[in-house]
Amino acid sequence: MKITDIRATTVAVPLEAPLLHSNGAHWGRFVRTIVEVEADNGLVGLGEMGGGGESAEAAFRALAPYLEGHDPFELEALRFKIANPTASLYNNRTQMLAAIEFACIDLLGQHLGVPAYDLLGGRIRDSVPFASYLFYRYPGASGVPEVRTPGQLVEHARALKAEHGFTVHKLKGGVFPPDYELECYLALAEAFPGDRLRYDPNAVLSMDEGVRFGKAIEHVANDYLEDPVWGLEGLRLVRERVDVPLATNTVVVNFEQLAANVLRRSADVVLLDTTFWGGIRACVKAAGICETFQVGVSVHSSGELGIQLATMLHLGAVLPNLTYAADAHYHHLAGDVIEGGKLPYDGGRIAVPSGPGLGVRLDRDKVAEYVELYRELGGYPYDRDPGRPGWYPLVPNERWADPAVPLGAL
Repeated sequence: MKITDIRATTVAVPLEAPLLHSNGAHWGRFVRTIVEVEADNGLVGLGEMGGGGESAEAAFRALAPYLEGHDPFELEALRFKIANPTASLYNNRTQMLAAIEFACIDLLGQHLGVPAYDLLGGRIRDSVPFASYLFYRYPGASGVPEVRTPGQLVEHARALKAEHGFTVHKLKGGVFPPDYELECYLALAEAFPGDRLRYDPNAVLSMDEGVRFGKAIEHVANDYLEDPVWGLEGLRLVRERVDVPLATNTVVVNFEQLAANVLRRSADVVLLDTTFWGGIRACVKAAGICETFQVGVSVHSSGELGIQLATMLHLGAVLPNLTYAADAHYHHLAGDVIEGGKLPYDGGRIAVPSGPGLGVRLDRDKVAEYVELYRELGGYPYDRDPGRPGWYPLVPNERWADPAVPLGAL
């Protein structure tokens, strides 16, 4: 089996409402690049990458002649062909490698008639648990309400729990002042006394704010405090002062950083991202190192559609040390590009696809619909907020000045 072609298509898939985060916002849609790798036996493997547009599509087109004739079984050679670590000083292709690795693993599974998890060591669980992943948000289409106050946040979490069965709740913070977000977080803890919680301000708190927030939640049933401040050294200093496990998805995203965290412990939990780490196989390797050195493991979400969600599920299926619920933006999507629509939650979990390869296939009509939506709306800057023209993020961040002011519709 040899690669004969690579195709890349940009789509915009709507969200139920625009989601706020410390660095800006998701502007009511996710822009993603769908990657198709075709082989000489007629099979097509699927991959996915965040962002898109002509430059992203052109980059994948440029790889097509370079990878033509490559055997998808040769995944280690693929890594060096696309993202040689020394060449990455000049051309970081890690996320492109991930998308093509996804597609190659999908090809291998289809070719052999086995699910991807069988190629990764075999599944040890049939479904993967997920956290609710709560965002402050602007009002959305069709009357979807804003989420700004503690009461609105609790109501939103109740609705998600009732619909999907979540028992872990993650609040994406860094939007409002820390004391206000602490009030919101404690309201969640009071409303869901039997559930676990986690808080992630995307590393924009000052050292004093991070320590103060961490100490104020020590009595809560926390999974962890994720990236309260920036950098491994900052996390280490907070960890010394706060009796809450610390987690990161921002400053441990490769093996050199993982080694630094092992030698000088800063984070107790590493959130593995199948895109940021360069593929599913890299995350499996990293999880093995974490298992050896007793570093906790969870799975990070970077705004996935069904293709990347499938990679997260196959990863979660094979990791014995996945002791935390995974993150997913998935329930905020208003649609998906895969056949059958969005994969369902059941009791806060999503079943691992059991079909060949990744176990998902494209709904061509939906892809066409979301291609047109991208052509209509285009992309958006991740680090800007459409509700605050002229604002840009700082570290430590200058957050929304007055939580009492309604966020307003877009």
